[in-house]
Amino acid sequence: MEETFVPFRGIKNDLRGRLMCYKQDWTGGFRAGFRILAPTTYIFFASAIPVISFGEQLERNTDGVLTAVQTLASTALCGIIHSIIGGQPLLILGVAEPTVIMYTFMFNFAKERSDLGRNLFLAWTAWVCVWTAFLLFLLAILGACSIINRFTRVAGELFGLLIAMLFMQQAIKGLVDEFRIPQRENRNLTEFLPSWRFANGMFALVLSFGLLFTALKSRKARSWRYGCGWLRSFIADYGVPFMVLVWTAVSYIPSGSVPNGIPRRLFSPSPWSPGGYENWTVVKEMLNVPVVYIIGAFIPATMIAVLYYFDHSVASQLAQQKEFNLRKPSSYHYDLLLLGFLTLLCGLIGIPPSNGVIPQSPMHTKSLATLKHQVFQSSETLTSNF
Repeated sequence: MEETFVPFRGIKNDLRGRLMCYKQDWTGGFRAGFRILAPTTYIFFASAIPVISFGEQLERNTDGVLTAVQTLASTALCGIIHSIIGGQPLLILGVAEPTVIMYTFMFNFAKERSDLGRNLFLAWTAWVCVWTAFLLFLLAILGACSIINRFTRVAGELFGLLIAMLFMQQAIKGLVDEFRIPQRENRNLTEFLPSWRFANGMFALVLSFGLLFTALKSRKARSWRYGCGWLRSFIADYGVPFMVLVWTAVSYIPSGSVPNGIPRRLFSPSPWSPGGYENWTVVKEMLNVPVVYIIGAFIPATMIAVLYYFDHSVASQLAQQKEFNLRKPSSYHYDLLLLGFLTLLCGLIGIPPSNGVIPQSPMHTKSLATLKHQVFQSSETLTSNF
């Protein structure tokens, strides 16, 4: 990527490089045929499961204002738009843990203000997204992505490690919560008795570690010493989604005398139920937000814009590592500009915005790669002097 801080030049160069290979991207995908199905299903489950988990976390932290419906809608909407007109199709977009943390902080701030409160929370976050989009536009236009080349591999991996630690922290917290009584639930129900709570928590441990172990094993099926070649390849390609389905089916085994709430399941409200469509019309309430909070929204917007700038750029960088030997040009400036439009769109319809995520983006590149292993044998040449 050329380093340039001339306004609009980085976006112009990215668009020129993108248009050169846009047609080839689609024709190459269609020529791949059914081979493209394996990485598609793998990345689908690798993206959907964390987004659903983050949606459940948002539902707890925002008292049900945002749910898994909104996180899934954001991931689907932003993912589809970026895959069609984005500059780097290898980049995977989704609602990430940093976004959940920022929305939790903003909700805790809003609910303590009588002139803002829970009812105007989404309208206020819409203004936050407006300011965030404005800052992302400035960063993209002024060529701020040019300094990405100066990031070392260590910096990118450390940022990826931070995101991985947030994933692990949320997973551990979720398992611990399975032994507790959820908020806003009737504590007198049978399923919340100490013995049943312990059973629910232990069953959650079995399901979690069972899925983790079998999914990791299935990804290495090509190196197994048993089974025919086509079977090992099939398990390696489709093992992860198949294991998700298998362990989901296992979760339905308890029946009979077991309470209905064990194991606990994610509640997903219908987006078209009465009151469920209020998120999508939040733009009507934006003018009801006091002016002081509209101006004050610039503060969290600055933090989110800086976070998205690093997260989105590092995810793009890790998806285009040198060892992948990619031939097509990068598109950091244009993608950051597009991220600004997507953030604005998500804010206006009352859903949390999506950005480039780690580790799904480099996982996407690896799942599409065709790896060739070459074994070089060194032979010693013995010479004799006569």
